[in-house]
Amino acid sequence: MQSELFNGTGVALITPFDDGGNIDYPSLQNLLDYIINGGINFIAMQGTTGEPSTLTPQERQQLRKFVVEYVNNRVPIMYGIGGNNTAAIIDEFKTTDFKGIDAILSISPYYTKPNQRGIYEHFKAIAAASPVPVVLYNVPGRTSRNVDAQTIVQLANDCPNLIAVKEASGNMSQIMNIVNNKPESLALISGDDSLTLPMYALGATGVISVVANVVPKQFSEMVNLCAKGDFKAASKIHFNLLDLMNALFEDGSPAGAKAALAHLGIIKENLRLPLVPVCDSVRQKIVTILDNVR
Repeated sequence: MQSELFNGTGVALITPFDDGGNIDYPSLQNLLDYIINGGINFIAMQGTTGEPSTLTPQERQQLRKFVVEYVNNRVPIMYGIGGNNTAAIIDEFKTTDFKGIDAILSISPYYTKPNQRGIYEHFKAIAAASPVPVVLYNVPGRTSRNVDAQTIVQLANDCPNLIAVKEASGNMSQIMNIVNNKPESLALISGDDSLTLPMYALGATGVISVVANVVPKQFSEMVNLCAKGDFKAASKIHFNLLDLMNALFEDGSPAGAKAALAHLGIIKENLRLPLVPVCDSVRQKIVTILDNVR
C-alpha cells in the first residue's frame, strides 16, 4: 500500500534561515543528516513548521529541489501544497516538479470557514487532480474549521488517491470514530507529538512530528516501540520527552524547535516575520529540558 511509505516517524521539517533572512542551505544539510541518521522514516516538508507562508514561489521550488536531491531517496518525502483556494492549488500542481515527491500534504481550507460539504468538494477535487497521493491535514486549531470524522471517512471511500489523514484535532473521540469507520486504505497519522502514543494504541501507523527535528533518535525509538505494541517501554520515553514536547510550543512554533536546534548547533535561531524567536525565559527552559533528555 502507498500509505505504508509513511509508517513510523515523519519529521515536520524546519526551514533554516541565515542572519540575512535567506534560506540557510548548509544548515538544512546539517538538519537533514541529523534527522535521517537519527532513524526517522520520512520527511514532511513545507507544512506549518516549515514556514511556507513566508516563502516566495521561487524559494519553495528551490527548497523542494534541494531537499529531494540531498535526501537522494534515503527516506520518502511528503510535500505541502494546500490552502483555501481550490483552483489555485490545482494550478500549482501543473507547475510543480513532483520528481522525488511521494505524496502531498494538504491542509484543510482556513480562514474562509467552509462547511463540511465545501471541505468535501475541496479535497475531492484535489485528490482527483493530484499526480501523487494525497494526505489530508486536519488541524482546526490553525484553520478554524474541523474536518469531521464523517467527512474524512467519506472522502477516503470516494477518493482512491487519498491515502492518509494527519489528525491534529486533539479530539480523541473523533480519532476513534475515524479508526472505527475508515476503510483499510486510509492510514491514520498523528499530528500531535504528545498524542502519538495513545493514537498508536488506537490504530495510528505514523506521526508527523515537530520534536523529532530535535530528538529524532529518542522519538523514533518511542514510535518503533509503539508499532511493536510495547507501550510500557514506549511510555517511558514518552514521559521523558513530554516536557520538551510541550516547551517547544510554549512561545510559538517553530520558534521553540529552532531555539532547541540552535542550542544543538545545527541551525541558527532565525525566523521570518510575523514569527519571532521565543522569549529568553522559554529559551532557557527549552535548553534546560533538552540537556536533561539528550
